[in-house]
Amino acid sequence: MKKENFSHMVGYQIYPKSFKDSDGDGIGDLQGIIQKLPYLKDLGVDFIWINPIYKSPQVDGGYDISDFYSIDERFGSLEDLKELLEKAHASGLKVIMDLVVNHTSDQHPWFIESKKSKNNPYRDYYHWADAKPDEMPNNWQSFFGGSAWTYDEKTEQAYFHVFAKEQPDLNWKNPQVRQEIYKMIRWWLEFGVDGFRLDAISHIQKENWDFKIKSLKGNDPWQPFMNVSGIEQYMSDLKEIFDQYDALTVGEASGVTSTEAPDWTHASSGYLNMIFELEHNVRQEGNPGHTWIYAYKKIIMRWQKDMLARGWNALYLENHDQPRAISCFGDGSMASAKCLAVSYMLLRGTPFIYQGQEIGMSNFPFTDIAQTDATEIRRAYEALLAQGLTEKEALDKVMANSRDHSRTPMQWDDSPNAGFTSGKPWMPIHPDYKAINVKNAQELLNLYKDLIRLRHEEEDIAQGSICFLFEHHRTAFVYQRDAFLIITNLGKTKAHLDFSELETKDYQHILGSRKRSLEEKMSLLPWEYHVFKKN
Repeated sequence: MKKENFSHMVGYQIYPKSFKDSDGDGIGDLQGIIQKLPYLKDLGVDFIWINPIYKSPQVDGGYDISDFYSIDERFGSLEDLKELLEKAHASGLKVIMDLVVNHTSDQHPWFIESKKSKNNPYRDYYHWADAKPDEMPNNWQSFFGGSAWTYDEKTEQAYFHVFAKEQPDLNWKNPQVRQEIYKMIRWWLEFGVDGFRLDAISHIQKENWDFKIKSLKGNDPWQPFMNVSGIEQYMSDLKEIFDQYDALTVGEASGVTSTEAPDWTHASSGYLNMIFELEHNVRQEGNPGHTWIYAYKKIIMRWQKDMLARGWNALYLENHDQPRAISCFGDGSMASAKCLAVSYMLLRGTPFIYQGQEIGMSNFPFTDIAQTDATEIRRAYEALLAQGLTEKEALDKVMANSRDHSRTPMQWDDSPNAGFTSGKPWMPIHPDYKAINVKNAQELLNLYKDLIRLRHEEEDIAQGSICFLFEHHRTAFVYQRDAFLIITNLGKTKAHLDFSELETKDYQHILGSRKRSLEEKMSLLPWEYHVFKKN
């Protein structure tokens, strides 16, 4: 898909289990998404990204796939998906799905076969190495904690997994594996899907097993399987397929730095249209659950600058793996939700809105570990209890930055279960749903609509350059997009700014938290925002 197409676009991410339940079983489904297509069209977004709906044991929220070609019955059927695609396309919306090809479920037929013996034809579909019960092939660590290896007594070997032990990694060095994956990708594009968000794609290449980890700090523990040399060939193969179908693609590419990102996303030679960076979710030390705004600002500026000459950003504040922005970036207020929206929606790149973000949904007040669904959270909780922490201490620690905050059901109205389901919801509804819901959030929704309209209508916002002002200010996040000047104060204290170098009288107020003119010296209230346009 050519850059001039997606530079004007805005995406909307749907976590299907929590979006809208159509049949009363408490789990969101494809028919529920179909019911809400008019809402998405009215919001103004151009495409939706749907988190995994494939057949899965759901150990990791559907990212453990047991059949690449089937829809999990929780969500519906292939016929339901076909109907969704047809109705979305009829209303002008594109649909992209998660593409999960770093690993499968341990219930996938390939892995079931692979476990049978060392000489099974599917053994080499995964990474197996000689091991002993107390001696793994190396000391590499899983993202979910503990060894990245799980021992198999029957064959006296261990298999490798970047994530949970129920998610064995595929061996991309095996050409048969690659051909199976490429065939599957073509099948879905032929089915009518418009593209993919590529999950954990930067992990598909691994170092040799004797690679030594330098330290356990920063990204070092993940070095052996994060953007490893040799991945370029696999990504080039994928690009060839995507280009054939003019597919819209965004990659989750941890380990790809801001200076490497242009090579991944260059309009002609890059592998993907855009990638998500993970760096900007900088948590405050000593204040769990909160983001350090100045560090966030510096990281965003670096990525914007490094991608200015070539390449393209994917912009986001929230997703299914992060807590709610209003709670960690903001102070929980609707004022902070508005200011944050303005601060990122007009940057250079393609913005994504995560379900509920557009109405100001906040972190859930967890009081019991039974309220969480995440496997890795439960395991971390048990480990903390074993270390001697109380149940409350352990719960507070593991839930501070838990992704379950973003997975509570969407709050549509103030009726029972927030209009999400007529049954018992699979996760608890946030207790604030009577106040925070689509029906009551028109002010924030209208702001998002205005911001989306600016991207659709203004070339300076869609494809223009970017220049940052007040780069060292702790809370003021201010930038120019050619004729546009975006001013936000992402903090609880006033910001005093000097615009005397600009011809302030030439700027017209487009939108803001209050009506005012651009002045040479301006004092911004906490969470104040403005968008000006030069005449």
